[in-house]
Amino acid sequence: MSYEFNLSGMAGDLTVFGILGFVTGYVMKKLAKLVLALLGAYIMSLYYLQSKGVITINQNALFNLSKQATNFVLTLGQKIIGILPSVGGFTVGFALGFQKG
Repeated sequence: MSYEFNLSGMAGDLTVFGILGFVTGYVMKKLAKLVLALLGAYIMSLYYLQSKGVITINQNALFNLSKQATNFVLTLGQKIIGILPSVGGFTVGFALGFQKG
């Protein structure tokens, strides 16, 4: 039996998955920052309206809603990672993209 390794094909796959991983990690971190910034601005606007006497806030319900939104974003990220192929190049690219994002 003779086994031949196609190194150029393997290198191409690692490169493609590495680039795909980098882009995915970068976009996910930017998306997480955007979602958290919008959530923070929303909560701050509610407290501003409360300080002006326009509305009253049930703080327990608000913090529970914030916790649910954060958990949704985190589980969505885990689902996306679980769907994508777990290739070494992708994992390294994702880590680098998330770090740079």
